[in-house]
Amino acid sequence: MKLLFFDLETTGTNPGRNGIHQISGSIVIDGKRIEDFDFHVQPNPKAVIEEEALKVAGVTREQVLAYPPMQQMYQEFVAMLGRYVDKFNKKDKFFLVGYNNAAFDNQFLRGFFLQNGDVYFGSWFWSNSIDVMVLASAYLADRRPEMDNFKLSTVAKFLGVSVSDDSLHNALYDIELTRAVYDIVKR
Repeated sequence: MKLLFFDLETTGTNPGRNGIHQISGSIVIDGKRIEDFDFHVQPNPKAVIEEEALKVAGVTREQVLAYPPMQQMYQEFVAMLGRYVDKFNKKDKFFLVGYNNAAFDNQFLRGFFLQNGDVYFGSWFWSNSIDVMVLASAYLADRRPEMDNFKLSTVAKFLGVSVSDDSLHNALYDIELTRAVYDIVKR
């Protein structure tokens, strides 16, 4: 089974209006971590950059506008995917895995492909993804009232995962937490 654990940092919360400035994650194949990645991406030039979103991620407008161009990073991203998946084989795809990815990250990632002229998102990824928040919801259902919220950091701490609050909202760090939570709740 091929899993693409991923997390994004964006310039806002609307995939039709905002863009991606960081894509990070891990490729896990048959339970073995194969490759980690961390791409900083200059957002789509048409994307609205909201200061509040940048503050959450701890970056500035100047930083994200100095990142490598979107098209270049897209090419590097799909080249990496192509090392592990044959996009022309309908039975060879990644499951997208993230925390709350079905409601948020997947839409931005699909938009990233479209903005780069690629309408074949489904050639790389199965249409159904694995949302670790949903898995954790089922796993912790009887203990949910004990938790203040269901944010990734809260869930990770509740499950005994060590969390560095200063590192949150960095996509690469968040994916480490997501993988740790996944390893606990997938059982």
